[in-house]
Amino acid sequence: MTAASPKISPARPVIRQLDEAAINRIAAGEVVERPASAVKELVENALDAGARRIAVDIADGGKVLIRVTDDGCGMTAADLPLALSRHATSKIDGSDLLDIRSFGFRGEALPSLGAVGRLTITSRVAGEEGASISVTAGRMEPVRPAALSVGTVVELRDLFFATPARLKFLRTDRAETQAIAEVLKRLALAEPEVGFTLTYVSGGEPRLLFRTEPEAGDLFDALHRRVARVLGADFAENALRIEVEREGLRLQGYAALPTYSRGSSAAQFLFVNGRPVLDRMLLGALRAGYMDVLSRDRHPAAVLNLICDPQRVDVNVHPAKAEVRFREAGEVRGLVVSALRHALAGAGHRASTTVAEETLGAFRPEPGWTPRVYQMDRPSASAICRSLAFQAPDPQPAMAGLAEAPAARFEEAAPSAEQNPLGAARAQIHENWIIAQTATGMVIVDQHAAHERLVYEKLKRQRDGAGIARQALLIPEIVDLSPSDAARLLDAAGDLAALGLVIEPFGGGAVAVREVPAILGRIEAAPLLRDILDDLGETGASDRLQARMDAILSRMACHGSVRSGRQMRAEEMNALLREMEATPLSGQCNHGRPTYVELKLADIERLFGRR
Repeated sequence: MTAASPKISPARPVIRQLDEAAINRIAAGEVVERPASAVKELVENALDAGARRIAVDIADGGKVLIRVTDDGCGMTAADLPLALSRHATSKIDGSDLLDIRSFGFRGEALPSLGAVGRLTITSRVAGEEGASISVTAGRMEPVRPAALSVGTVVELRDLFFATPARLKFLRTDRAETQAIAEVLKRLALAEPEVGFTLTYVSGGEPRLLFRTEPEAGDLFDALHRRVARVLGADFAENALRIEVEREGLRLQGYAALPTYSRGSSAAQFLFVNGRPVLDRMLLGALRAGYMDVLSRDRHPAAVLNLICDPQRVDVNVHPAKAEVRFREAGEVRGLVVSALRHALAGAGHRASTTVAEETLGAFRPEPGWTPRVYQMDRPSASAICRSLAFQAPDPQPAMAGLAEAPAARFEEAAPSAEQNPLGAARAQIHENWIIAQTATGMVIVDQHAAHERLVYEKLKRQRDGAGIARQALLIPEIVDLSPSDAARLLDAAGDLAALGLVIEPFGGGAVAVREVPAILGRIEAAPLLRDILDDLGETGASDRLQARMDAILSRMACHGSVRSGRQMRAEEMNALLREMEATPLSGQCNHGRPTYVELKLADIERLFGRR
């Protein structure tokens, strides 16, 4: 016998109005998930107040103390009680929820924090006296005078003490601190002209965790310096400038070269009108922009800000405001994908500098090794005499057979070729690596990987120029789907037809596949359509078909390119280098690996202890 449902009661349920404290605690569960959420809300309030310097102090991962100090416009004594009331805000007047130009607008953060912790706000407006107010677990105290310079200090102690069950779901102090630092980094990238500090004040001397000064200059200069400080000089050095505007949408920021890819998505920072967001459609567009140059297990790095009329984007989707909804999602996605692909193509054969640094790191000796001071670096008089004698012409040079060594093939090239970006081919070693001399160093080229990219790009140009050939099916393949899935798929029928996949409705939820891209050969239509549906449901668009065709072209390029082990003549090697310089994306192979490594002469000299 089945047990009675716990939701069913013999007595009729009574509808009752919850008290204000319970309402605020429920709201706090949506707005404040962890200490990092509280920091995000408080720092965004400071930014909305026009602050130019924001200091965050935390203790025990933010569980015991969060203090945010800013130099913004401040609040008067009369404003403080109202700021702690639910849905009271200075950001909007409530007449148009689609014209939001500030970080905050719900008026929920401060009362929610006061409902689950001990909150104190001290503030002062220029020309007026400072004031302070405290609220503990929803109980508000009277406003009292306080001494403070212009700005606001919000101090939150004992987060979730009023709802101790929430404390059990928090992570370690270290993990919570890292989450707070991540929030502050995102906001620092969103506002380069604002200075931020994060200090850990739990026990002993305060420890500075993060600091960045306000950046001056135009938008791109300030953002580039801020990116270098927050994400490191390597990212800034290997990032491409993105600045595209189309149909009232503008995309600005920096995207890293494919060879500067990461093992996770931790270096992806996306903003909409300066607001940090975690939007699946934008993340999918970012991935699509790098689709042809990264393997599946690598992730691009980027800092991108999409600027548009607030009327074209809805940020009032979730209390955390991390999700957004676009009115023209297709246009936004197309702008992001095309901007990234254009920038990557414009980078030509360029590869990230980290490739060379990793190569030099592999050459460097073990830690603790110091360069030996050779006798030639401090020669005696007798050593100089012997050196001059050795430099005299020898009718039978001891190194006469070096050029015929089987491990390397040395070639001659015009000296002027060294002025080209990839230099002049000087040797081929182990029938796989081309050694080229440049004006400032040397280049090592993987001949198979480089030629594979060149052939792949040529095949894509031929396909795009002649159009995608279709293969009509003698017997159309019928795929049964749900009516909603069929409708969603048929809405994208025009885009799929442009890629060679022709589908038609077949009654109910069935879809008939009439034609397929000829390059794919025999395919199973049902799994392909379901994969496309998954992409459409997740990001609103699908690159699945394009990716499958590109994968086939990539395999064709792999089989049709110069193989490892083939000896190449000097003119062939130099022709390969010149074609690499003229071909977009030639700095990485079809799988995202670098096709060449460049070593500067100064770096090579350091390897041998000469610098």
